[in-house]
Amino acid sequence: MMNTTTDVIRHLHPADTERALRILRRLLDGMERPPALRLWNESRYGYDTEADFTLVVRDPSLLRQLVIGHDPILLADAYFRGTLDVEGDLFSALRLKDHFEAINLSWRDKLALLLDALKLPAQGPSEVKPNTGFASRVARRFAHQHSRRSDRAAISFHYDVSNAFYGLWLDEERVYSCAYFEQPTDSLDTAQRNKLEHICRKLRLKPGERLLDIGCGWGALACWAAREHGVHAHGITLSERQLEYAHERIRAEGLQDHVTVELHDYRDLQGHGIYDKVSSIGMFEHVGLANLPAYYATVRRVLKPGGLFLNHGITHDEEGWNKTAATEFINRYVFPDGELDCVSNILLGMERAGFEIHDVEGLRPHYAMTLRHWVRRLEAQREAAVAEVGEAAYRVWRLYMAACALEFEAGGSGVYQILASNRPCGHRSQWPVPLTRRDLYRSRQQLTRGS
Repeated sequence: MMNTTTDVIRHLHPADTERALRILRRLLDGMERPPALRLWNESRYGYDTEADFTLVVRDPSLLRQLVIGHDPILLADAYFRGTLDVEGDLFSALRLKDHFEAINLSWRDKLALLLDALKLPAQGPSEVKPNTGFASRVARRFAHQHSRRSDRAAISFHYDVSNAFYGLWLDEERVYSCAYFEQPTDSLDTAQRNKLEHICRKLRLKPGERLLDIGCGWGALACWAAREHGVHAHGITLSERQLEYAHERIRAEGLQDHVTVELHDYRDLQGHGIYDKVSSIGMFEHVGLANLPAYYATVRRVLKPGGLFLNHGITHDEEGWNKTAATEFINRYVFPDGELDCVSNILLGMERAGFEIHDVEGLRPHYAMTLRHWVRRLEAQREAAVAEVGEAAYRVWRLYMAACALEFEAGGSGVYQILASNRPCGHRSQWPVPLTRRDLYRSRQQLTRGS
């Protein structure tokens, strides 16, 4: 129960106080460990039990919207706009999503609450201004058509925000995908280096081989593979900002003779059997489910017969990309045109395209840990992040990554590394990987000695 005897409302008409209280009490009814509340006039309400967070309502109009729709997307939208705030544990506040999805108001309740809401002030105090930069962070022009133009625009929406922004909270190698923790106490920098090495070992890279990295990001894997394994790496990206950074990085590390990166759509790759190995890390989520057969066919065409392909990406626990609060949130605020499928469908699609599956490794707990690292690092750099990209973008990334951490922890999302080979047509091929996985876990010294 809400504590109404303490924390007397200040600077608000008593009738409005009771109306706001009735609305919030009903909307939060049944929530385990409900939040403390603060209204637009700085009036405070506490619960009898200690709250994990305080929900700050800065705009009365939000209560009207929640009575009509009680859609968790409204909460996220208000948070990004600055008309709703969270003080305290953001991860606990994300429990509001499931609670609001489960609200079932009778028409009598809805009518009574709406009458209360309509009598509230039209808006909060003038000194509380909405987030004016928010409009630029809402993706409304994407329709999952996945043309070359729309895909480039979707990638730009997310990745071209600011190289400096990502540099504030990513690791030293600037890897924007699931890390690989050998121990839970590993630092993010260590875990991301582990991941880069793990991928290179799975691909069994050898000096002089040609590696194609599709969706190369800021060039971390291409540079690591060239520097540590002696390959000639070529990366492609649709992000102009990532391309700029990768070019600078290649020059700074003196890898011009071993690493090239270009702005290029995977559908425009030319040639047959050009590369010994192909990697795609955190990229196929952007392809679109309808385009996955063309994506696999392209990889198979440019990969040498018997060559290895490592496909690393996020999946979820149901088939297809159905409209839910979670998918709408992702596509509207974070990854326009992004689409996920279950891992069994991804594997089936790769097999239908002619790949032979050799290894499937689930990394779900690793991504949950990665995301929590990112959230902590972003929060620690809040002032610099807001100065770089604005309050709205900071809030989008903070909420998105915290919500994803919980989703991975709960098992609603997964992430898999799938190692496959390009099976030659018409005849049997040699087995392209060792008989066991022991080589993946040997020390670098052991690998060098060939033991």
